[in-house]
Amino acid sequence: MERLDHLEHLDKELVDELAQVARETVRDELREQTRRQRRRAMLYGASGAVALYAGAALALALGLALATGLPDWAAALITAAILGLVAYALRGAARPSASRPTPEREAELAEAAAHGPGGDAPPVTPGGGLGMPYPPAPPVPPAAGVPGVPASGLPGNPPPHPDDIDPEQPHHRA
Repeated sequence: MERLDHLEHLDKELVDELAQVARETVRDELREQTRRQRRRAMLYGASGAVALYAGAALALALGLALATGLPDWAAALITAAILGLVAYALRGAARPSASRPTPEREAELAEAAAHGPGGDAPPVTPGGGLGMPYPPAPPVPPAAGVPGVPASGLPGNPPPHPDDIDPEQPHHRA
């Protein structure tokens, strides 16, 4: 028995040593990945700053070109309007809308149209153009057609009597 106690001590030392080596390896790996990601983030930030200066230079060139034939204030106003339109178009391209659904939403709409009533009808949307369609109506009333479940609350079906309820029957909650 003493021999097994000695082996248990060796196992604990081996496990501790392996855990230490694993921790050091993971730490070194994470440190290297962090270093690479930090460098990449700095490069993205620098490219964004340079793009900002390039856009400013382009706007200045456009304003100066327009100023050759127009008064200075009109050239500045036209340049600002063009930059505003570009910003609006970029914002619209970045934001998904109901008129331009995402691929996931297109698949969901196609599936709903295939399984819904009529199949070819577009989904009904609420008034005001808020975008999200109403959920489809179920083909049968909620409790009707479920075997073993009394359709209480439906016209013509009285609620179950307490003596008729089986306590061993599983209760399903939606």
